[in-house]
Amino acid sequence: MKKKILNILAISWIVTTIGFVMEGDPTVPGVLLRLTEFFLMLGIVFLMLSVFYFGSLFVKSSFRKLIK
Repeated sequence: MKKKILNILAISWIVTTIGFVMEGDPTVPGVLLRLTEFFLMLGIVFLMLSVFYFGSLFVKSSFRKLIK
């Protein structure tokens, strides 16, 4: 379980970094605001990926129980 969460976090980190670099908005002069924006984006991506992953595992196990 821990390894799965760390893998999701790593994927989220990569996707967030790519998105943060490719963002076309003008840069904000405050470092604190940039870090806050980055970590909030990381949290959102992590939440979306984990809900999708663990939700799909739940649906898969539910179908297996339904078939048996």
